[in-house]
Amino acid sequence: MSSIKTEVQKYYGETLKTSQDLKTSACCTPDAMPGWIKKILSQIHDEPMAKYYGCGLVVPHSLEGAKVLDLGCGAGRDVFIISKLVGEKGEVVGVDFTNEQLASARKHQDWHREKFGHTRLNTQFLNGDIQDLLALKLKPNDFDVVVSNCVVNLVEDKLKVLKDVFALLKEGGEFYFSDVYASRRISEELQHDPVARGECLSGALYWNDFHQLAKAAGFRDPRIVESRQLTIGDEALAQKLAGIEFFSVTYRLFKLPKLEAACEDYGQAVIYNGGIPQSPAAYLLDGHHLFEKGKVVSVCGNTWMMLADTRFKEHFTFIGNFEKHFGIFPGCGTDIPYERSVGGSSAAGACCP
Repeated sequence: MSSIKTEVQKYYGETLKTSQDLKTSACCTPDAMPGWIKKILSQIHDEPMAKYYGCGLVVPHSLEGAKVLDLGCGAGRDVFIISKLVGEKGEVVGVDFTNEQLASARKHQDWHREKFGHTRLNTQFLNGDIQDLLALKLKPNDFDVVVSNCVVNLVEDKLKVLKDVFALLKEGGEFYFSDVYASRRISEELQHDPVARGECLSGALYWNDFHQLAKAAGFRDPRIVESRQLTIGDEALAQKLAGIEFFSVTYRLFKLPKLEAACEDYGQAVIYNGGIPQSPAAYLLDGHHLFEKGKVVSVCGNTWMMLADTRFKEHFTFIGNFEKHFGIFPGCGTDIPYERSVGGSSAAGACCP
């Protein structure tokens, strides 16, 4: 076992008892979240709520009946939220390598089943390393959605994680996850700092390296759903990491082999017809694509496929085809694509004490 893996297990199994023990705002989710999510959160047991260390909201829409995998599930907060949404016909599998966290999650499985009125248990927790998912005998092309909340930054072989996720997803499925990214590459010395690593900072990928790894794994067009700049409240840790900006980012990566490397224009458009749960008036695909019900919206070929070749197809009308190419859509920049803070401090602020 590598030293980094050992330190991460120790940090999340022994050092951290609840989210109150965190030193930064990195491994936390802001209070600003949809009302429908808050309603489900009010039904989650106190223990997985207290042992939650995520940095975003990893609950995509249209999950009824879906099979979902949660990487680095911890004490199971997100697994239990999603188990409510997939319903009795769906299934949620959580994977983690910290025994203490898994014991906590398993202790509350039946409690949540009864709370949600399910007649069968639709959650499962596996002890395993997310860098070797295929060793868990999970079936390739079997999952509709894979989620993860502030965990990929903790592991060493991030490309292996992405490749395994790609293999496990059905075609048209997606990896919907939140994680921490950095404005520059982080030194080897800092990567081995146990506190900086455990706080989801020093294992963060340089954002452009992540984009290259995602594409190498088969996810050709990473889409940003939302982002926020992080604050580091601990002075000693802030000094160690001085000069590096950190961002909590939610991405969605679709398993669609025909996606192109850039946004190409084929003169296509879509109309949102409504019907996606919790999005009756408009549906947000990513930070640049909000589809209001009934409005014709021009889209690139990749966005077209993300709607037409996925579980969202039944909710849209599609105009056009791929017969004629009109060039590239404008606006593909090379700067950090994330929301920066204003005046040197995060607009979102710290979400935990």
